[in-house]
Order: sequence, then structure tokens, then C-alpha cells
Amino acid sequence: MTKRPWATNPGAGSWIAPGVRESALEFHRSMPGYAATPLIEVPTLAELLGAGSVWVKDESNRFGLPAFKVLGASWAVNRLLGPTSTFAELAALVAGRQLTLVTATDGNHGRALAYLARALGLRSRVYVPAGLPEEPVQAIRDEGASVIDTGLPYDDAVRAAAASVRDGDVLIQDTAWPGYEEVPRWIVAGYSTLFAEIDVQHPAAIGLVVVPTGVGSLLQSAIEHYRAPGRRTSVLAVEPVTAACVTNSLTAGRPVTVDTSAPTIMAGLNCGTVSFTAWPTIQSGLDAAVAVTDDETRAAQALLHTYDIPAGPCGAAALAALQVTGPRPGAVVLINTEGDAQPAATLGASIAQ
Repeated sequence: MTKRPWATNPGAGSWIAPGVRESALEFHRSMPGYAATPLIEVPTLAELLGAGSVWVKDESNRFGLPAFKVLGASWAVNRLLGPTSTFAELAALVAGRQLTLVTATDGNHGRALAYLARALGLRSRVYVPAGLPEEPVQAIRDEGASVIDTGLPYDDAVRAAAASVRDGDVLIQDTAWPGYEEVPRWIVAGYSTLFAEIDVQHPAAIGLVVVPTGVGSLLQSAIEHYRAPGRRTSVLAVEPVTAACVTNSLTAGRPVTVDTSAPTIMAGLNCGTVSFTAWPTIQSGLDAAVAVTDDETRAAQALLHTYDIPAGPCGAAALAALQVTGPRPGAVVLINTEGDAQPAATLGASIAQ
């Protein structure tokens, strides 16, 4: 059996995130259809896994989209094209402008940006990597985007999107590289709304937050939130065994690019390189990272479905990580980053085969 990618960082608990973080919460509250996504306690999971309590932050329906990604995309677009205080002000500001929002995606970020472009009366162009299932691709098209199938791995699709930008194009990418850092930082800041909601929903101390991780932007947001002065919540990252760039980077002490050509059901986490701007925060403040298999994630997904939590594979990875890392005292929050398009009955049947 191949050794499971697993890394710990004993010094992370004493690290404090520097600076004052901007808040996107009031802007998000001004968006049509805003509601805090639910934080669901699952006592049976706590008993099963030896935790004090287990809670699931369910992002399966955020503004009618099956993922949290619109939080970052909307805040970045607002900061880049505004900034404004409300969504209505942003819409008025861009009205009549011939702009195209451009990105590369392995699913949810691209759909979120296309949704946002449509809501603002703008165009969108989305580059997708090889192997992305037709269903998320069609969902992006249904939001009005022009979809470019690159036939390339995710990292190369990102490069293709960036190289395509011309006058009138606005690149909103959720990973950073030298020279492209401001927008990804705003995306990270936009994700802070998710954790601000948890603060209200669960004001007591939280022992552990488990974050499904691709390039590391949501992870960076979680670490900065829970490493603010006075906080000591541990953060665990989870990735596919076939795309464990954060875990391998944490082990190596430097960013490591991994080959992501092997398929995984966790398509949204199938990223080979840590975001340039996320890495310093991850290296200093992440307590641990672990990789899980597709089979472990399928089983965790089916279990969450029995509790009426419609997790997709990426979101279910958080539960899979908790299952493979063992009992945890105190409260544990699992971030279910996405909903699932596959009916629970069909999922159960596929596992039984």
C-alpha cells in the first residue's frame, strides 16, 4: 500500500496572522439572495468518530450555487472594478461597460464568476482543464459563459487563461503567481464571510476546522481567521492523494508541484501547485495536512447523505480526513465546500458495486 501523504507543523499553533483583515461580509449581505449557509450539528458523527461535537458548514447552496466560490469572486470583482459598498452600487458602476470576466477553473470558481458576470450584465470566458465532467462544464455554459476546453492539466489551463487576456478582459483567478497577487488576495478576503458566519453560528470555542484544499485560497482564509490574535483553533487541510500539493509542500518546507494527471472524483481539489500568495500563510500557520483516496471520500459522502447533507466529493473529503486522522476532543467543524449533483440513491448504489 502506498504511504498516505501526511504532514504536521508543530509550531503553527503559536503563529499569529499579521495585519488587519478586510471584511467582505456587509458587501455580501447586500447581494440579492444572501443568506448565511447552515452550520449543522451531527451528534451521531461525534459519537462515531470520538469527537466532542461535529458540525458541518454546508456550502451546497450559496446564492443558489453549489459551492462557496462566489464569495471570493464577487469580492475580488468589487475591489477591482470598484470598490463599492453594495452590490447595487457595483452593478450601477459597470452598467454598459464592455467587459469580459476571464478565469480558469476546475468547476465551481468558473461557474461562480459566470453567475456574477450575468448578474452584472457583463460577459464571461472560462477555461477548463482536461477531464472535467460535462455536467459542471454545462453548468458554466448555462450561466452564459463562453467555455474554452483547453485539453490541458489545471495549472496549464490557468496559464492559458492568463495569456488570453486582451483589452476589455478582466482576469479573476483564484490562484496567484509572481506579478499576479492582488486579485487572489481579494478572493481570500471574500472567503472570510464563511468563517465570520461560523463565529455567529457557533460562538463557543472550536477545537478543529477541516478544510478541503485545492490551490490553498480557502485554506489561507481559514488560517488567517483562526490565527488572529486570541484564537487557537487548529486547522487541518485535506487533499486527494493524487493532488497533494499542500501536504507535500508542507513536508518539503517549500512549494512543490505535483502531477495531477491521474483522475480523481475530487475535481475541485485536483490542483498541482500551491497559490503563490497562500504559501507563506500555509507554511507558518497550518497545523496539519492529509490526503485521502477516492474510495474514502465516496464512503464519507454516502455517510453525509444519510444525514441529509448533500455533500459533493470535495466537501466530503473533510469528513474522510477526520475519519483517517482519529478521535478529536472538543468541537470539530467540517467545511462542506460543495453540493453534489449525483442523487444519494445513485451514489449508494455505485458504492455497493
